[in-house]
Amino acid sequence: MTRPKAAKPDHCHVDIDGEIVRVALLWNDRARRYTLRLRGSVREPVVTIPARGALAEARAFVERNRGWLKARLAALPAATPIVDGAVIQLRGEPVRLLHRPGRGTAALDRSEGEAFLIVNGEPAHLPRRVMDFLKREARQDLEAATRRHAAALGVTVKAIRLGDPTSRWGSCSSSGTIAYSWRVIMAPPFVLDYLVAHEVAHLREMNHSPRFWRLVAELCPGMEAAKSWLNRHGATLHAVGAA
Repeated sequence: MTRPKAAKPDHCHVDIDGEIVRVALLWNDRARRYTLRLRGSVREPVVTIPARGALAEARAFVERNRGWLKARLAALPAATPIVDGAVIQLRGEPVRLLHRPGRGTAALDRSEGEAFLIVNGEPAHLPRRVMDFLKREARQDLEAATRRHAAALGVTVKAIRLGDPTSRWGSCSSSGTIAYSWRVIMAPPFVLDYLVAHEVAHLREMNHSPRFWRLVAELCPGMEAAKSWLNRHGATLHAVGAA
């Protein structure tokens, strides 16, 4: 009788200055080499193990890159918990969360000179209601920008999907489906516009050739400023609601 294969471990640990840090293990038969990255929204180190890789080699790889990992973890912005009184960003502007009892709703209020997101309902439901509000706002802005840029290029978008990816802000399939990170709604509008221009341009050029970048620049003349903003501040978007 053939014994079932033992399940592969899903994590290991590394000691960084006396702190034991959990590192997730991602076994990927299509990977060609070991890689180490931080999973954005959960801020967890992840090592990818290629085909024929081994746990001992993965651990050794993490140890060799301990200095890099220490620096990256130290550079992460502090997590922003979604709690009453916290300040988050909406379209690049600060918004203070304000919890109130009552029927479970979430709505913006700018009547007192400061922007508030007033969230009614049970306190335990506040994080979910804030996330749902941000996703609704993101879909509204992303769909509008997608329609505008698609019309400019004369291309057809089959579907728009929102998610919370950890390693990219958007993606475009050859079938015409575009996926975006809803977290971009917290960035200034010119950043969202660039992200949409980037993904819509892939419907004409499924690559990152000079011709592709010319298309993006035509759609979004401020693309370099937007790319720079994401490089500098993208981690702060993932910090909202992070563990």
